[in-house]
Amino acid sequence: MSTSLIETPLEKKGTRKSKEYISQVRVIYADTDKMGHVYHSKYLHYFEIGRNELLREIGFPYKKLEDLNIFLPIIESHLNYYRPAFYDDLLTVKTNVGQEEGKLLRFNICCSVYRENELLTDGYTIHVISSNQGKPSKPPKELYRSLTSKLFG
Repeated sequence: MSTSLIETPLEKKGTRKSKEYISQVRVIYADTDKMGHVYHSKYLHYFEIGRNELLREIGFPYKKLEDLNIFLPIIESHLNYYRPAFYDDLLTVKTNVGQEEGKLLRFNICCSVYRENELLTDGYTIHVISSNQGKPSKPPKELYRSLTSKLFG
């Protein structure tokens, strides 16, 4: 169960959930605002790092998917902010993928950002599978089976 104040897509009944993937990122000065806090929109960038590393770890980096004419545009995002991160903090991004029953072209990706063991931000992005034309599309069956078996198998 998440420590989030809202129900995440991974907590919905009928959603299968991947294992947790871990990546780290160090806050650079350009990510901070005048108060010295990480600027709120930068957390979406950290979520992107988590997604990229998850896909790379399972053997499907974005580049490989794009070469197969498969794209994962975001159709929704949500973030909860609990504590600020600061310049030079080493952050841990924990990423899970969820897929709701019956929604084969849609993935929910939940991320949590920590400094040591302190939860700073969590949230999710929802993606659809599309072609380079931006239209929802089904990937080849073999690819879809391989991708889902590596995530949920």
